[in-house]
Amino acid sequence: MTAFNGLHVAGMAGGPLDHKTKELMALAISIVVRCDDCIAHHVHDAIEAGATREELEDAIGVAVLMGGGPGMIYATHAIEAVHQFLDRPG
Repeated sequence: MTAFNGLHVAGMAGGPLDHKTKELMALAISIVVRCDDCIAHHVHDAIEAGATREELEDAIGVAVLMGGGPGMIYATHAIEAVHQFLDRPG
């Protein structure tokens, strides 16, 4: 786990693509590969990186385009995560 965590930190660090963009990409990939835990993690981290609801929804739309029918199903999981993280009280 330590090695993967290091890979994650290095991969999400700033560079030609900023952290927010990388999180939005990771969210779209999470939907396409159908990983619920990854979806929740990357919705959360994209929001923490400054992603807006509109940016999240746009990334989710790209995932549906690339993921077809199964992508549509997992996109609903991502939309639910967006609601949970952005619409929660306090």
